[in-house]
Amino acid sequence: MSDFKKGYQPRINIVKDENGDLITDSHSILSRWRNHFLQLLIVPGVNDVRQTEIHTAEPLVPEPSASEFVITAEK
Repeated sequence: MSDFKKGYQPRINIVKDENGDLITDSHSILSRWRNHFLQLLIVPGVNDVRQTEIHTAEPLVPEPSASEFVITAEK
């Protein structure tokens, strides 16, 4: 309710770049966020995401063969 009492308040999006300077245009802000998350997601020593190991709590079970599927479907 308090937002309605204030009336319309224009929103200003401001983000700091790598140097600490403020950027306000939407294209530069999106570019900054993209670069930020790319830096967070880069795994040192891995050039290709497909090379990373996937660890799950469940054991990996091979897909059923066509004959196994037919037998199970008939039951």
